[in-house]
Amino acid sequence: MGTQPVDRPLNLTAQDFFTYGSWALTIALLIVAYVMCRRERTPFYLLVVLASMVAAFAEPIYDELMVLYFYTAHDGANALHTHFTAFDVPQPVWTHSGYAILYGGPAVYITYRIRHGGLTRRALYLIAASSFLESCAFEMIGINAGAYTYWGPHVLRVLDYPLAIGLNEMAQVTCFAIAAAQLRERVANPWQLGALFLIFPCTFALANYGAGAAMIVGLHAENTNELIRYATTLVTIGCALGLVRLAAAFLPASSPTPARDPEPRRTTSPQPVAAD
Repeated sequence: MGTQPVDRPLNLTAQDFFTYGSWALTIALLIVAYVMCRRERTPFYLLVVLASMVAAFAEPIYDELMVLYFYTAHDGANALHTHFTAFDVPQPVWTHSGYAILYGGPAVYITYRIRHGGLTRRALYLIAASSFLESCAFEMIGINAGAYTYWGPHVLRVLDYPLAIGLNEMAQVTCFAIAAAQLRERVANPWQLGALFLIFPCTFALANYGAGAAMIVGLHAENTNELIRYATTLVTIGCALGLVRLAAAFLPASSPTPARDPEPRRTTSPQPVAAD
């Protein structure tokens, strides 16, 4: 598999871009979520975003399994703006804002559409595809700008980004949003929405370590080879797409059509009877 690229220098411009840019977008997202909460008189949307941000503390588990490393070195000194390290992987401060953008934002949009009755399975598929493209753009920029890398023997890469990773992230967005919407419909008190902080890591594990289990084993197995990695990666891609399909089953196949008023019956006046 190789070793972690601990000596590869961090691109400081890339770090500034992700730190300040992602946190600016996150603050904007929090403001939008707050306004939505005020309009609907619920803390739901804010909690969706905050749940995704808190869950980023478990990012080191993901990094270990998916073989990801954030660069730290710069001219012989540690230049990464980090707040803790686990599994020998330092965590940049923008992981929390990154989770808000990649997961929290799309989930807010999906749950809003569900709440107001405007989301069908087809629309969900389109949003899921958009979240996949968002993940690709976010991570391809980070990888090629020199902020981090997936240094494991991943296959099916585009611009050094393993596409299966993006599909797992798409499945996570979809499953979390559907589960969050289902929770909102069933709670009796607003404080019960705190379960979102449990739902997020559960759906995250479902999509990444459940659907991604085959790929993870293929990456870490002894005496593995490229054929095994391709096979296990394709299994993971199929599982991720299956999760999106299962989540979509909670939505109607088509938008309900408004009921039409029945046409009034035509009445005919009785014909006069001719007298004999």
